[in-house]
Amino acid sequence: MKDGWARYGARRGFLRHCSVLALAAAAQGAWCAAPARTIVVLGDSLSAEYGLARGSGWVALMERKLADEKLPASVVNASISGDTSSGGRSRLPALLKAHKPSHLVIELGGNDALRGLPLAMTRDNLQAMARAGKAAGAKVLIVGMQVPPNYGARYTQDFAALFESVARAEGAALVPFLLAGVTDGPQPERLFQPDRIHPTAEAHPRMLANVWPVLKPWVR
Repeated sequence: MKDGWARYGARRGFLRHCSVLALAAAAQGAWCAAPARTIVVLGDSLSAEYGLARGSGWVALMERKLADEKLPASVVNASISGDTSSGGRSRLPALLKAHKPSHLVIELGGNDALRGLPLAMTRDNLQAMARAGKAAGAKVLIVGMQVPPNYGARYTQDFAALFESVARAEGAALVPFLLAGVTDGPQPERLFQPDRIHPTAEAHPRMLANVWPVLKPWVR
């Protein structure tokens, strides 16, 4: 009888051990099955690979970098060449509904300057997009742009400053200038396509290098 109880006790201990292991495995499985982050990039031609082979732009390079560094995130590139901040603002609600992003990258405003649109309009649109992203539960990253000095010193300064202003007001992450090291590097003309507006594929790793130090801790 003693021996029988001993076997019974051992069996109960074994079952408890198995139960603990099963619970641990289930918890680990649940952790592993946690939904990956979804990053929506809302941009213009600088993010839409204008004039480039597919997969060579900074957004595609970012997606590969995320995979290489084992940061679980899928990327939706919702960029359209020629888009303005107004266009992005009108498209954003449908994108938020469709993709439910955990992170939203806003790379818009350059075409506003090219078209001479009021800075107040650009600021208002960027702010509205940042607020919409946050209201949908996404972290927001604003990618800044600058214009050439021939736009005039005052306009150039005010345009560059509005991205920082919106990011600070909305608590968003900020990349100050997507084309740093491209427009102001040595022989910048070789890093642009013949239109002298759109960067070549050679410039896009530099653009990602401007984004990545901000994006990596922001995605974690």
